Amino acid sequence: MKKKEESTNFEKETIINNTSKTKVCYFHDHDIGNYFYGIYHPMKPHRLCLTNSLVLNYGLHKKMDVYKARRADKQDLLKFHSPEYIDFLERVTPGTLNDYKDAVKQFHIGEDCPVFPGLYDYCQVYTGGSIEGAIKLNHKMYDIAINWSGGLHHARKDEASGFCYINDIVLGIIELLKYHPRVLYIDIDIHHGDGVQEAFYLTDRVMTVSFHKYGNDFFPGTGDWDEIGVRKGKQYSVNVPLRDGIDDRSYQSIFKPVIQGVMDYYKPSAVVLQCGADSLRFDRLGCFNLTFKGHAECVKFVKSFGLPTMVLGGGGYTVRNVARCWTYETSVLLDTEIKNELPFNDYIQFYSPDFQLHPDYSGIPYRYQNLNNKQYLENLKSKILENLRVLQWAPSVQIQDIPPDVMNIEEDEDSVNDIIG
Repeated sequence: MKKKEESTNFEKETIINNTSKTKVCYFHDHDIGNYFYGIYHPMKPHRLCLTNSLVLNYGLHKKMDVYKARRADKQDLLKFHSPEYIDFLERVTPGTLNDYKDAVKQFHIGEDCPVFPGLYDYCQVYTGGSIEGAIKLNHKMYDIAINWSGGLHHARKDEASGFCYINDIVLGIIELLKYHPRVLYIDIDIHHGDGVQEAFYLTDRVMTVSFHKYGNDFFPGTGDWDEIGVRKGKQYSVNVPLRDGIDDRSYQSIFKPVIQGVMDYYKPSAVVLQCGADSLRFDRLGCFNLTFKGHAECVKFVKSFGLPTMVLGGGGYTVRNVARCWTYETSVLLDTEIKNELPFNDYIQFYSPDFQLHPDYSGIPYRYQNLNNKQYLENLKSKILENLRVLQWAPSVQIQDIPPDVMNIEEDEDSVNDIIG
């Protein structure tokens, strides 16, 4: 009972301190940093601990409501994924891999998507925040829901892919579709959002828009501009294939016109924004030249439309830069300016030698030349906007009964985060 009182008091405190005009909720589970893909694997869930520590030490938690989401259960995951695949994830462990040789091949388990201790729990944790965020948006409790642990966009209905096992984005969008006739998905990860596109390739209820590095030699090798959807979903998949080295100015020259066009022609009633940080300069696996401010400009622009918005993480493999980026973007979503000098925090050593939110890289040459010349971007923009003009009107849906929420909206000691304590 005492824990319930403490949680309730914290909830009241965060509501009182939430002075931003935009109502924002934020999901974080301390356990997320305990999962480990492997010593040589580039995906490090620990980056979320660095991000959360910066968010707290900048005091940003005082301007939003902070939650530890309920973990997604099996029934939640089956809203999109196949029973056979979920059963496999639930049962397999590093010690029993040899018992599942056929399933390992079938479900694409391997070097990129290893089985590690607590794998199923990890999936439940990061997915829970995206589903609960969607529910809170549906009930108009918040304008923006943030789940930096989510955004795993490569997972398919019955297989893992690209470090992703459960597609929390698809599950969150499915929840939003109960209340919203049209949902817009925007992806600024350096990799094509193929899993989300595939899930909604046949429908006009979801428009997927992905800005990514494209090439046969770059994972996943999909996402050319002419992948536009089929049948009822034709023209509702939008792909912006980019080349090496794109910088802030070039990126915004195509991002803003395309997103403005999508908003004008599609008229979504809710947005899901995947903010993969591997599109940043100096990312371990990336080849773009975006700065934190350039990346965040996309967030700011999407926020300016004033639609219910879920903001998710995704890729990002230079840990200190992922934390800087998502912390800065949290401040942007809260309309709050924060100092360039990083506050003292549990992971301050990661930010040596500059200890700044926006380090000065002006004297460091680009690793990748910008191959996105003005003509290429103009031609690409023209083709995409021409496809959008084919849309005669925004699709609508008939009035129907709303299915029940997959999670109970009532808050208890398990849903209100105890991060501070």
